[in-house]
Formats: sequence, structure tokens, C-alpha cells
Amino acid sequence: MSESCNSRHFSWLMKSCLPNPSDAKSLVPIHHANPPPTTVTPISSLPDDLLLECLSRVPSSSIPSLTAVCRRWSRLLLSPYFLHLRRRLGLLRHSLFAVSAVDSGLFAAVLQVPSWRVSLAVCDGGGQGSLSHARAAAIGPRVYVVSRNAVLRYDSWMGTVSLRSPMIFPRKKFAIAVVSGKIYVAGGGGGSEVTAAVEEYDPERNRWEVVTHAARKRYGCIGAAVDGVFYVIGGLKIGNESSVTSRGAAAHVYASSMDLFDVRSRQWLRSRSVPGGGCVVAACAAVGHVYVLSSHAVELSFWRFDARRGGGGVFGEWTRLKSPPLPAQVRLDGTVRFSCVGVEDKVAVVQVVGCIDDLLRRSGRSERGMRESLVLLYDTVDGEWRRAADLPEMITRAACACVEW
Repeated sequence: MSESCNSRHFSWLMKSCLPNPSDAKSLVPIHHANPPPTTVTPISSLPDDLLLECLSRVPSSSIPSLTAVCRRWSRLLLSPYFLHLRRRLGLLRHSLFAVSAVDSGLFAAVLQVPSWRVSLAVCDGGGQGSLSHARAAAIGPRVYVVSRNAVLRYDSWMGTVSLRSPMIFPRKKFAIAVVSGKIYVAGGGGGSEVTAAVEEYDPERNRWEVVTHAARKRYGCIGAAVDGVFYVIGGLKIGNESSVTSRGAAAHVYASSMDLFDVRSRQWLRSRSVPGGGCVVAACAAVGHVYVLSSHAVELSFWRFDARRGGGGVFGEWTRLKSPPLPAQVRLDGTVRFSCVGVEDKVAVVQVVGCIDDLLRRSGRSERGMRESLVLLYDTVDGEWRRAADLPEMITRAACACVEW
């Protein structure tokens, strides 16, 4: 092989691409009278749809700093389209969220197995009113804490709290659920007055409106939503009856039944009852089913209702499941309440002691070694219960929800 290249070995095409050393003109650089300017397109000049595609791919930890860039970016990051893109890209994860109110704002905790991550968010709209009987509902990363006279929105991405419009009818111990990005509340009330109005909250317009009236007024009821249906479960009937016997019968029927409201058709479906009676103390929705925790004075029963209307199961079928393994010191009385939250294919049962002193006094114990709350996780796939980390001590009377963040 030759040590150097010979021009005769090149084809005429390649030789035509090389400058001729004997031609002085070919060695003179070409100067343009007006060289084309170098154009750099900033990301801020992109249209909204392309900019959202770029922003939706950033890690969650960077989102708070992005909102400070400009108002346009902040508006896009708060839009439902940003949430939709991150969900489509698989960048959202579901977590159990618990919140409780303090004078300065909200204590928020997210369960990141095996422990909780706690933060304090200060309300930027002034006082938050009474949140002692608040319910929580999550739409994506934003949790709405709804109480009788106030509504707070907690943003789990930003760690901020803001005041929103209160309900039209002040109420407590009501049912709440999210259907198609809107919040629905039913039942509850104040004193002897229980409202029949079912309200819908649009977070985009920050507006409540009455969409229907329930046939049965419930107090202390629980909400869940599956396949476009708002379930109003359990509770008590408060009203005038002709006799003590009829009042007791009505209360028993209400405590173990649920009303079904089809949000799209604005129609009430046939009511269903929990088998075995008892009093429903907690309920939630997960993987196309409604899970119900019912109390029978000295024990708990756990039930699954098939809420899938589009096939894949028998709509309305009840199945009894393994009861949650509560510690021996937990007594089913008025000092203990439960919350159920569906988190993907898990059901979280959060037990909260309303007043630890009352519980110790009733049990005859004087020591303070009992935890105020515990968390149990039910796996809907293998049907087994597992204990998760207890709620942090600063989270008292917690309102719980499933948050995407």
C-alpha cells in the first residue's frame, strides 16, 4: 500500500471537490457583503403547546422555580393541560396525603414509603376559619380542604396554601368526592338542619353551584366516586319522625346504605345497602370498586362493591374481605374515627384517635404510650394487610386524600 495518496486514484467527482493548488483564486476565501445573521430562538418564543411539551418533562423538584420565571409560565404550569401531559408521560405518582390545620396554616404530610415527609404551608389569604370537621379531596397535585365555612387549596408541588370560595350551604360531616376534575359534596349540615342540596365545585372558575337535591338527607356521610358516579354512603337521618321506633329504624337504614348519583345524566340510580348491616365508618374508591369499612359495635367488617358499569364484572356485587388487623388497644367507640383512601391498587385505612385523653380515661389507663394514629394498607391484588408508618405526631384530626405529584 502506498504511503501517500495519488490524485489519479480519485474519481473526477472527488477531485472536483478539492481546491487546485496551482489556482490562486481557489485559495482566496469568499466574503459575503451581508453575512446571514445567526438566529437563536429562545424557549419563551415557542407557542403554548410546544412550551407545555417542554415544561411537562422537568422533574417535580424544579416546578416551583419554573413558576417564578414569568406569569405566562406560571399560568401554563397551573393549567390542567400541564397535569394531563405529565400524567400521559407517566411522570406522576400517587401518594397518601394527610393534612391538619394549625393557627399559622396547614401541616401536610405525604407518605413516601417507608416514612412520611412533613411540611408546613402558610396560608397567603389570611385566616382559614374552623377546619375541625374538614374533608379533603385531591385533583392532581392540589388538595382542597373543605370545611363548613372555608375552602383551602394546598399545592403539593409549590407547598403553598390559598383561600378559595366556600360552599353555598355551610355544612359539616358531609360526603365529598371528585368526578371528572370537579368536586361534589352532599349531605351534612349544622345543628338539626341537614341540607339536601348537592353542590359541584369547578376549580377553574372557583365557583360552587347546586346541581341536584338528594332524596335522603344524610348527616355524617362519606363520599366516593367510580365511573362517573358519586356515592353518598352511610350517615344518619336527622329529622322529625312520628315515634322513637321509626327514628331508630330510619337511622339504621341510612347508616348501612348508599345513594348513587350519575354526574353526567344528573340522575339518581337505585340505592344499595351494605350486607350485614352495621354502621359505615369509612369508604373510598380504588381500581373500579368501592371499599367500605363497617362497624358492628365490637368488630369491623370490610366490603368491596363492584362499581364497574362498562363490563369486566358484575355491577352491584358485594364481596366480604379480610378485616383490618387493628391493635388490641384500639376500641371502637366515639373517640376513634377512620378514613379510607384509595391509592392506586392499595386501600389505606387511617385510624385517628379524636381525643387521646378521653380514650385513656375510658380504658382506665393513665399512661400516654399509645400512638394517636396508625396507617394500614390493603393490597387489592393479594388481599393482604400491611402496616405502614404511623402518622407524624403533629398531624392530628387528619383529613386524607390521594394526591398526584
